[in-house]
Amino acid sequence: MWTKLKFILFFIFVLLITTNSSVFGSEQTVRDVGFVSKHMIYTDGLSFEIVVGANFLVHSPTFNVNDNALQFNFETGLEEDNIAEIVVPRNLIDGEFTVLLNGEEISYHFSDTTKTSVFSIAFDGKGKHTFDIIATNYLGNNLNKSNGGGCLIATSTFGSEMAPQVQQLRELRDNTILQTESGSAFMTGFNQFYYSFSPAIADYERENPTFKETVKLAITPLLISLTLLQYVDIDSESEMLGYGVGVILLNIGMYFVAPVILIMKIRKRVNIEKLHERYA
Repeated sequence: MWTKLKFILFFIFVLLITTNSSVFGSEQTVRDVGFVSKHMIYTDGLSFEIVVGANFLVHSPTFNVNDNALQFNFETGLEEDNIAEIVVPRNLIDGEFTVLLNGEEISYHFSDTTKTSVFSIAFDGKGKHTFDIIATNYLGNNLNKSNGGGCLIATSTFGSEMAPQVQQLRELRDNTILQTESGSAFMTGFNQFYYSFSPAIADYERENPTFKETVKLAITPLLISLTLLQYVDIDSESEMLGYGVGVILLNIGMYFVAPVILIMKIRKRVNIEKLHERYA
């Protein structure tokens, strides 16, 4: 019985991953290939989803801004008929493409929509391989200039870039903070720090609803404090620095000083109650 079951499972698996490489790209989709995986690319404060369908497992890709290049590392188990279909957002890279397998240019089938570019490849060779997609245009910088990057944590917390809380942050950044040199300098330094950890938090929020609600509760006081900047007139560098430092100190007080004072008062109260119980 177990032998028959293994044979049936193996047969189903073969049907899943086997395809005719001569027509691959014209009729196959990522659902027909076998393993489908989704990978996130984070660059310039923006996030892009890459979808890969293949009859082998693919590691998370890396993106080189200077070369406009996506690189994938993978290991195949077949000597022949390795196939893959890679779906890349056109707002990440676009234009003319060069596709390399292990550093050598190869032919590929290409199709696109208004939002994605689809690369279909078929090749032989068992073992470790490197696959590169190199484009002539990288659109992330243009997006970053037009909408100033994205608040990954707030977007994941409130579910959409169009959520009122996210739009509030965007308007505050674009219409107030970035209107002064000191504000622009602050945002440059802040972005380098913020995007070093925010992608991981945003990903974990999508995986864990409880953590998402915790983050929502934690950042609400911050959002409330930032609204204060929308009700003041900031017409000079000194005013930007003054109000900016004031908001920063307010948040330090809310997130650090107030909890410390509260903990100290609770401990003092507990100690007093213990003394009363001891000498009662």
